[in-house]
Amino acid sequence: MKTIIVCDAIHEIGFELLRAQKDLNVIDAVKVPKDELLKLVGEADVAITRSSTDCDATFIDACTNLKALVRAGVGVDNVDIDYCSKKGIIVMNVPTANTIAAVEMTLCHLLNSARKFVFAVNDLTQDKVWKREKHYGNELFGKKLGVIGFGNIGSRVAVRAAAFGMKVTTYDPYIDPSKATSVGVEYTRNFDDILACDFITIHTPKNKETTNMIDEAQIAKMKDGVRLINVARGGLYNEDALLRNLQNGKVAYAGIDVFVKEPGSTSPLLNLPNVSATPHLGANTFESQENIAREAAEQAISAAFGVCYPNALNLPIKTNELPAEIAPCVDLTAKLGYFAAQMSHEKIKSIVLEAEGEVAKYVESLLTFAVVGVLKKSLGESINYVNAKFVAESAGVELKCAALPASNYKNKIRVRIVTDSEALSVAGTIFGENESRIVDVNGFSTDFKPKGKMIVFKNKDVPGVIAKISTILAEANINIADFRLGRGKDGNALAVVLVDGEVSGELVAKLAAVDACLRVERVEL
Repeated sequence: MKTIIVCDAIHEIGFELLRAQKDLNVIDAVKVPKDELLKLVGEADVAITRSSTDCDATFIDACTNLKALVRAGVGVDNVDIDYCSKKGIIVMNVPTANTIAAVEMTLCHLLNSARKFVFAVNDLTQDKVWKREKHYGNELFGKKLGVIGFGNIGSRVAVRAAAFGMKVTTYDPYIDPSKATSVGVEYTRNFDDILACDFITIHTPKNKETTNMIDEAQIAKMKDGVRLINVARGGLYNEDALLRNLQNGKVAYAGIDVFVKEPGSTSPLLNLPNVSATPHLGANTFESQENIAREAAEQAISAAFGVCYPNALNLPIKTNELPAEIAPCVDLTAKLGYFAAQMSHEKIKSIVLEAEGEVAKYVESLLTFAVVGVLKKSLGESINYVNAKFVAESAGVELKCAALPASNYKNKIRVRIVTDSEALSVAGTIFGENESRIVDVNGFSTDFKPKGKMIVFKNKDVPGVIAKISTILAEANINIADFRLGRGKDGNALAVVLVDGEVSGELVAKLAAVDACLRVERVEL
C-alpha cells in the first residue's frame, strides 16, 4: 500500500483522483499545523505541497520514506531541491497548468492600460461620479505590441493580441524565428525594436540576465506614453525606474501583477494614478486551480507506483555508486553548461560534451546534465533531467558526446555550444576527490572555482588593461575576490574576475568601452 500525503490545500478534484486509486492510502494534512505535519510525513511515499509548506532540511529529514515531492504550481522557491537530490527524492512541479490563466490576466492588464477601465468603474460604483469625458482611452487596434519572451505564455498573448488587430513583435533569442513568424508575429533580434512599441509585455523566467531587463536606459529609448505590462515575475522591470518614469509621464501606464517584494501592499507604485495593480493573480482562476490539482495528483500517483516522474526538476544522484573522483563531475558538468550558456546570447544549435580520462566512461550519462545546464538559462523551470534530451531535440538542438583518452588531466570535461555566429567552450576538472576547477574558457587556460559572480573579459594583450578593469570596478564600489588571467597565441588575453557585488548592465557597458576590450560577459554560478 503506497501513501500520498497532501500538505497544502488543492482543488477537490485532486483528492477525488487520489482516493479513486486502489492500493493507495491518502493522508489529508491540509489543516494540520506545520509542527505536527512533521510527525505524519514519515510514512508517505509521495508528498504534494504548495507554498505554505517550507520543504527545508527539517521537513525533508522527517520524510524518511519519501520517494518524490510534487510542488502543485510552478515556483519551487520553498523547496530545497539540492537537499532532496542528496536524499534521493525526486522533485516535480506543475509548470503549464496555469498558462491560460496567466495569458488572460495579461490581456486584462493590456486592455485596462488602454482604456483605464478600473478607474472608470471605481468612479461610478464607489464615488457615484458620471464623467464620461474624464475617461478617454486608446484603441489596441493598429498599435504595436512588443512581447519579450515567446514561450508558453508569451506566444499565446501574441496570438490573442493579433486578434485585436495589434501589430505584434517578439524578442526571444532562444527560439527559432519560425515559431513566431508562423503565427504572423514579427521576430526581431534587435531589442530596440521592442522598445519602439506602443505597448510592451514581458514573459521570461527571472534570472541574472532578465532581472532589471527594463531599466532606466531602456525606458529612455521608449516612446513617450508607452504602456508596460508585467504578469511574469517581480523585478523584470526595475521598480525604481518604473516609478520615476510613471511619475514624469514617460510611461503613460503600467499594469502590474507581480512585485519584487511580496506581498506588495506597501509598494509606492500603488500610490500612482496611472498604475493598475493586482495581488499576483496570474494563476488565480478556478480552472487553473483545478488543472493544477489534477496534474499534481496524476504526477503523485505515477511517482508513487514508480511509473514515471513528469516534470522532474532533479534526479536522485546516487554518488555512492560512482567512484569518488567521478561523483563530483555530475555537478561540474551542469555548471560548465550553465557557464557556457551565459556567454551566449543567441539560439543554440548544438551541444557537445567531451570527456577525457576515467570520466569518459560516463560521458553519455553526463550529457543530460550538460543539456540542463546549457538550456536552463533560456527555458528556466521547463527543462529538467527527465525531459532534457527531448526538449533539446524538439527545439532543434543537436546533441553529441565524445569519449577521449586522458591528456594533461586525469579527468577533464568540456562543454561546447554552437550558435549561428560562434562556438564557445568551457572545460573543467576535479582535483583530489572533490575540488572542482574550470581550467579552460574558449581555449584560454585558466584555473578558478566554478562558484560566485564573475566577469569574463577578453581583450587585446596590451599594457594597462588590468588597471582599467580594476579602476572601473573600484568606482562602482565592487570588490575583486579573485583575478585569473589566461594568454592566447593570437595576441589576445582573457581575464576571469570574481567579484563580491552585483554586476549591472551599466557596469558591463563601461567595461566594454575599454579600448582593448574584445568581449565582456557576466556569469554567475
